[in-house]
Amino acid sequence: MGKAIEKLLDISGPAFIEGQSARVAVEHPQLQSLLRRKNGFFAFEAALRVFPTEACGQSHSLSEWNSAGLWRSNYDELAAGLLFFAEDIFGTQFCLKGGSVYTFDPETADLELVGGDLEEWAEAIIADYDLLTGYSFAHEWQSQSGTLAYRDRLMPKLPFVCGGEFDLSNLVAMDAARSMRSRGNLAVQIHSLPDGAQVTFTIVD
Repeated sequence: MGKAIEKLLDISGPAFIEGQSARVAVEHPQLQSLLRRKNGFFAFEAALRVFPTEACGQSHSLSEWNSAGLWRSNYDELAAGLLFFAEDIFGTQFCLKGGSVYTFDPETADLELVGGDLEEWAEAIIADYDLLTGYSFAHEWQSQSGTLAYRDRLMPKLPFVCGGEFDLSNLVAMDAARSMRSRGNLAVQIHSLPDGAQVTFTIVD
């Protein structure tokens, strides 16, 4: 593995799954190597979560998180062909597509290139972890409200794409999968409606 991945692993928290390296069966070679070294973890005060290969108290497994039934089906075809392996504090997903790493906006399903591989992704995270993980918001929210529940992320009450502010007053802790299901409905509307059309945002179970 490259120096950036090694550094990210060094500064992150303990592995979610200990002693499970034999069970790491991921088609992507770099992701397999990363998870063999540390099988799922939090970093930057839980602002970044990398999913493990086995379900545990801290996280869904990689396969669960990528299953249609958990939240992906709420995005219809907008999430097709992507392998989601990590997320930031707001539920913005990091995903692999053709070997490259992208962010996947949960409110719009828009993709933005982060790096050509996982090493470049790790370099970008280390270089600008506040922007790419939402560390400052994770720190401030937990300073005021207590430690975030393991499976929760911070979701905007009024979606950012609808004018919601990046402010603690607009954030609420919510189960990560529930948050994704709710915003999948919003993303599908945005993609299917013409510019300027009204959308409806509803929290779904």
